[in-house]
Amino acid sequence: MNSWAVAQIEKMRKVVRIGTRESQLALWQATQVKNLLASYEIAAELVHIKSEGDIDLKTPLYEMGVQGIFTRSLDIALLNKKIDIAVHSMKDVPTQLPVGIAQAAVLKRGNTKDLLVYKGEKEKLNSRLSLTDKHDPQQKPASFIIATSSIRRKAQWLHRYPNHTIENLRGNVNTRMVKLKENNWDAAIFAAAGLERIGLRPDHSVELDWMLPAPSQGAIMIVCREEDNESLDICESVNDGNTKLCTKIERDFLRTLLGGCSTPIAALAEVEEDELYFRGNILTPDGSKKAEIEKILPLDKVMGLGKEAAEELLLSDEGQDIIQTIRNAKK
Repeated sequence: MNSWAVAQIEKMRKVVRIGTRESQLALWQATQVKNLLASYEIAAELVHIKSEGDIDLKTPLYEMGVQGIFTRSLDIALLNKKIDIAVHSMKDVPTQLPVGIAQAAVLKRGNTKDLLVYKGEKEKLNSRLSLTDKHDPQQKPASFIIATSSIRRKAQWLHRYPNHTIENLRGNVNTRMVKLKENNWDAAIFAAAGLERIGLRPDHSVELDWMLPAPSQGAIMIVCREEDNESLDICESVNDGNTKLCTKIERDFLRTLLGGCSTPIAALAEVEEDELYFRGNILTPDGSKKAEIEKILPLDKVMGLGKEAAEELLLSDEGQDIIQTIRNAKK
């Protein structure tokens, strides 16, 4: 951080009001921001805001028909100046922020993987799913019941295991873990970062290396009002450059594909030394069709990569077929 920024922060001694949802994970994330700000001697307090996504725990997210279901209440609180900044799981934030709200910072990214939490013995799971071997598309594994509310996870799972059954699973991570235990499901899929952050990752779990994550999965985003230069300057102190770059590319890919809660789109950008490795895909909701793309570019050549990769995918025969299938299903 340069001397000018340090001098500006020294002038700012107000208590920063951090808006957060009330779930254990949301509170962990907001507390993380509070502690990071405290390391720069910036005082902050948490303000709890209930979101619509926390109230309706039965309707699948992709059937609610809206983006920002977990962010809208915090957006309103920001614009009404009840809070100064809001903290979100970045994958929950729409690619187009509301008018008057700006991205203030992205924290250093956590685990990007999806995690399968299963019942029974791992050896039996591996024999049923071939999780550790290259999957044979001709294989017809035994019936299996997987729980998830994510249409992206559902589509990728059904693409690999087309004869499996998917059950809807809503609620915060604690609630979902309880539901998995209480129901006759074989397993459920979670974001690894969420379980790890609140110490709930169980031993009976395995990372799904073959499953591509949601754009910006594992990242924490801070937003504030566009005109609030004070909060923008404060949050810059906790921003991580590589995470900001990678999540921007992933979200540009998502936005260009017109993706939302009802479209199975995945993307991951990773910095490795002086290069950026990008992977992205789009599937039909039933997992029957898949189009994917990979790019490796020097870091000084990645400007516009997300948009360009999406456009290339859209022009492919596979991409055109999937987009048309999705559009026809919405008519």
